[in-house]
Order: sequence, then C-alpha cells, then structure tokens
Amino acid sequence: MGSRCVTVIRTGDVGRRSLMNHNADEFLAAAPGSGNRPVRVLLADDHTLVRAGIRSLVESIDGIEVIGETGDGAAVVQLVESQQPDILLLDLAMPNMHGIDIIKICDDRCPLTRVLVLSMHAESEYVREAMAIGAAGFLVKDSAPEELPVAIRAVVNGDTFVSPRVSRAMFDAPRRRSSDTADGGTGRRPLFTPRQRQVLKELASGQSTKQIAAKLGISIKTVETHRARIMQSLGINSANALVRFAIRGRYDAE
Repeated sequence: MGSRCVTVIRTGDVGRRSLMNHNADEFLAAAPGSGNRPVRVLLADDHTLVRAGIRSLVESIDGIEVIGETGDGAAVVQLVESQQPDILLLDLAMPNMHGIDIIKICDDRCPLTRVLVLSMHAESEYVREAMAIGAAGFLVKDSAPEELPVAIRAVVNGDTFVSPRVSRAMFDAPRRRSSDTADGGTGRRPLFTPRQRQVLKELASGQSTKQIAAKLGISIKTVETHRARIMQSLGINSANALVRFAIRGRYDAE
C-alpha cells in the first residue's frame, strides 16, 4: 500500500460523477487481482449498531460483498489474514488492539488489503498518523452517506480518500503554526514560501500542474519550478512522495 499514488478524492462535482458511476462493472474491474468478482469488504467497529448501519450502507453498493465483521481489535488481524479482504473498513478505537497497530500489522502481513479508516475524530494528527503507516483512506463518521461509496471506489482504484473536513483541518493547522511563529517573534524562517504552500495545498487536493496554474493565475512552467524547488528542499525525487508530503500538511518544517 505504501507504494501507491496518494490522491485526495474530494466530494463535489467529482464526487457526484463517481457516485453516478459506481456500478458493478467498475467495482469488479477495479477489484485487486480480479476481473469478475465483487470487492470483498471486512467491517471492524466495536459499536454493534454503528457496524450494522455501515454494513447496510456498504451492501447497498453494487459490486460490494461484506465477507465479515467484528468488534474486537485482535480478531480483526485474524480475519484479515484468513479472509484476505480487498478492503478493511476500520474504526481506530478498537478494544484489545488499537486501530493504528492493526494498520501496521495489516500493511506488513496483508499488503493487498487496503485499509479505509472510519473515525469520529477529524483532527489532522489522527489522519496523518494513519496515512503514514499504511492506511489508504480516512473517512469521518459524521460524513454524508454518499461519501462512503466514493471513498470505497477511490481506495479500490488504488487512490487515497480523505474526508473534505479532514482535509481542511490538515491545511488549517500549518497556517496556524506559521501565524504563531510570525506573531511570536521567534525568528524561525519557514522552509516554503507562501506560493509554494499554495502549490502544496493544491497538489494534496489532487490538482494537476495545469489545474494549479489556472487556479493560481501563473504559468505551468512556474508551477513546475515551484514543485522542483520544493522537492529539492525536501531531498525527494518522486512526484508520489511529494503528494504524500503535501497531504500530511508539514509545510512549515525548518
């Protein structure tokens, strides 16, 4: 999972198009290692009623099969290893084993299973930690029901889904830290210019170089220059690594 391209799939026009198109054929074609079987999903949440509601929503999506469910953290790992689901819908606050530990184990032992986190927490720290250790998506539990099939479809296709509200929290945190630094008179110099942070934000939102140029009112060449300088500053040479950095929101590191 760690080698997949990281993209934030947002709701809005893209989300509506995805919802209209989430038919069985698309899911079947996207299923890992399969061209003619449903996407197999395992549910993990310690609240029985919540789990039942999620199951009902998942089973209403064409091309999806719920192969099992559990409310116990330790049982999640056992089921993932024995059932090899395509997607694990995982609540972080699980008894007997925390969701973060489950993600680490699944990423190590069952790399073909993609983990989509379902959490009541929208704080950026939770999503950054989950994504850093191998989660393929992060969906807040109070999201609109129609976000679930969009998230599943994105994860099945090898992308990463982050709830829009979580994305906003991730982008706001670095801005607050930057403001605190400036007001506090610490004299620390941010690693990135304001324009570079804008480029990072748009990259994390899944925008192409051409789209970023149009939105910011600059040339494609200028966007490419900003990307190159950011990558040089970070010591990375992969576009995927740049997007992973952007989605984690660490724009003010020294």
